[in-house]
Amino acid sequence: MTPHDPEQAITEARREFGEHGGVTPSIERSSTFTVIEPGEMPEIFAGNRSPDRDGCYLYSRHFNPTNDVLDRYLAAMEGTEFAVSTASGISAIACTLLQICESGSHIVAGSMIYGGSHALLMRLLPGMGITSTLVPSHDVRAFAAAIRPETRAIFVETMGNPALTIANIPELAALAREHDLKLVVDNTFTPMVVSPARLGADVVVHSMTKFINGASDLIAGCICCSREFGHALYDLHTGRVMLLGPTLDPRAGFDLIQRLPHLGIRMREHGRRALAIAARLEAIGVPVIYPGLPGHPGHALLKEMANPGYGFGGVLAIDCGSPEKADLLLSELQNTERFGLIAVSLGYYDTLMSCSGSSTSSEIPMEEQQDIGISPGLLRLSVGYTGALESRQAQIERAVRKVGLV
Repeated sequence: MTPHDPEQAITEARREFGEHGGVTPSIERSSTFTVIEPGEMPEIFAGNRSPDRDGCYLYSRHFNPTNDVLDRYLAAMEGTEFAVSTASGISAIACTLLQICESGSHIVAGSMIYGGSHALLMRLLPGMGITSTLVPSHDVRAFAAAIRPETRAIFVETMGNPALTIANIPELAALAREHDLKLVVDNTFTPMVVSPARLGADVVVHSMTKFINGASDLIAGCICCSREFGHALYDLHTGRVMLLGPTLDPRAGFDLIQRLPHLGIRMREHGRRALAIAARLEAIGVPVIYPGLPGHPGHALLKEMANPGYGFGGVLAIDCGSPEKADLLLSELQNTERFGLIAVSLGYYDTLMSCSGSSTSSEIPMEEQQDIGISPGLLRLSVGYTGALESRQAQIERAVRKVGLV
């Protein structure tokens, strides 16, 4: 496989200019579009015409010119034929799995996943007759053992939220092919760092709210996939994106287009700082989890899968041992040191910090959290790139010493 440079791929994608020659694409806010010849309308509704097949637009829940530009850039970034932007990351996951599965289907999923994805799999989808089995995200043999005749998909996060378990995407892809399954990979934590489709994944989803956007000012998601799967999602009669309607506002789509060109720069800096801070914490004896550290169980695998030059991601975790100790550290980091902000989400230019068990993983029962390796005192930090790195290292070292983690 030839090396993939996501930045270069976006640069080489067909450049879209504005309606009057502007260097940025135009924002197309129209909800509906004029069909010039009456005979074309039935062809559109029959699925025979679309923007990439004779250039016909119909309705912005179906296709939108601004979002089409974004989708083309996203497909180039991930190395897929097609992409579909959505109104949120969880809508991208839900539409993908519902397109693959029907009542009676089964999903095998990694257990180290976002709490909202856990709730979707274990609480919502069973009411539709779709069941799931959760297995350790790093254990390919466990995935294999959980496959049933009715299994239709494998779902995993490249870097598991929040304990940063690394999934073996090439081996899971081989397993999926062996059993005629779809491998769906949530790549939210590692855009540009890893390209799952290049490693064999069938569908790659993102919460673009996070690193891809980078400013914590909008909600969005995307599905990067084959052209066939993308058109299935948009089918007027059976497409889950079309029928469930998680339409991305084209104004948000425009903002994302403007931020994609510097995503690579941001990911490198997030990763550089996360590694430096994690190494500093490890050196003084703090129980830190970061895949860029050689002692992390998934370090070698991530290094093998990663695109060269983008680092190991911008998220690290600290096991504080208890929620009380985690809260003390959060308060010290935000209110005394001004190191970061106590807030959920990730990918912002300032550091965002939360205790995962009581926030973004709270949909997972406490006993199950412990079984899968989420400590009740696990603190997740999405490392930003504001402030001098040396000052940030000193701030977090003072804080962990003050609360007694070393």
